[in-house]
Amino acid sequence: MSYFIYCQVYKVYYLVYYDFMIKFDVITIFPKIFNSYIGESLIARAIKKKLIKINIHNLRKWTTDNHQTVDGRPFGGGLGMVMMVEPIYKAIRALAKSQITNHKLQTNHKSQEKIKRKVILFTPRGEKFTQKMAFKLSKLDQIIFICGRYEGVDERVAEKIADIKLSIGDYDLMGGELPTMVCIEAISRLVPGVIGKEKLLKERITKSGGFIEYAQYTRPEVFIIKDRKKWKVPPVLLTGNHKNIEEWKKAHAKEILD
Repeated sequence: MSYFIYCQVYKVYYLVYYDFMIKFDVITIFPKIFNSYIGESLIARAIKKKLIKINIHNLRKWTTDNHQTVDGRPFGGGLGMVMMVEPIYKAIRALAKSQITNHKLQTNHKSQEKIKRKVILFTPRGEKFTQKMAFKLSKLDQIIFICGRYEGVDERVAEKIADIKLSIGDYDLMGGELPTMVCIEAISRLVPGVIGKEKLLKERITKSGGFIEYAQYTRPEVFIIKDRKKWKVPPVLLTGNHKNIEEWKKAHAKEILD
């Protein structure tokens, strides 16, 4: 194969495999919180390999006053401040428009394919995030996360802007940044190549969108603690009998779904 043909084949492969990677856009007033998260471990590697893309956006960029105000006092009274709808609305419009522009540059202008996008707002009153939901979200082109702060976000954001109101558990946090990281990680690990060979996902993802987890062990075979007590690896895992090992795994497996 000539070098020219090789380059053309690689170019087609690159466009098909990489240019349609899932893109995460995060709207926050504390962008530095994400620095170590996206700069370390498998997430950083996935970004480098162009399997995923993560953009962190400072909400204050879409304000118009000198103080870059993003919050206001709640109508009807109450403690704390509420994040305003206007800068969030402007941010969502800008990010959606940017993705459409990039999509047109990467595809035929006559293409009628629509961008699969969801806007997610984190709220304790939202739908519970599950493995099944992570599987569905991993099939999208773009996910925009809105990270609330203070006493909350103007309800018009939930009513008019967000596609999904999401909660990662029955507890309150100080903001949406940690839930965003949880969602990005759960979704990203379902993207082929992010956590290893594609075969791993095929073996562990169920037809219903769940993920199979089972007990695992590594060296040493016997771990001795005080009073000479021994913690041993199940003998079946040391036999080399693949059939018996698979049966053991199935018996000790759990489908993570809801």
